[in-house]
Amino acid sequence: MLDLRKETMEKIRNGDFTCSKELTLSMFSGKWKVVILWHLGVEGPHRFSELQRLFPKITHKMLTSQLKELIEDGIVHREVYPEVPPRVEYSMTELGMTLLPIIELMYEWGEKRMEQLKLELGEQTTPACECPVSPQNKEG
Repeated sequence: MLDLRKETMEKIRNGDFTCSKELTLSMFSGKWKVVILWHLGVEGPHRFSELQRLFPKITHKMLTSQLKELIEDGIVHREVYPEVPPRVEYSMTELGMTLLPIIELMYEWGEKRMEQLKLELGEQTTPACECPVSPQNKEG
């Protein structure tokens, strides 16, 4: 069985994607997927509670939903360790890691564009996102 959400599989079967870029975007479309993938790809595996702490504005339901879709698409792996209480970790799959260069380029583009826009508006520049660690400083 292919690792792909049902809705994505149906779009492929029905020819609903007009180009391959739409498929790519569907893999990480959603408000939180890009930053979830960035943290898992750069920092390594995280537990659910760790991801929640990284994004205080995300609801439990939304984080669960975003992770579920990433797992269904074969981008993220969910590992349950046979411990008491059970420990669950989320990590990037090999396929997921292939998206990391795209995500880092998106981050860099967004940073540059945000700086340009703030300069045009005459505002003081600040970081474009609330990412605790930027791609340029991967070690923390």
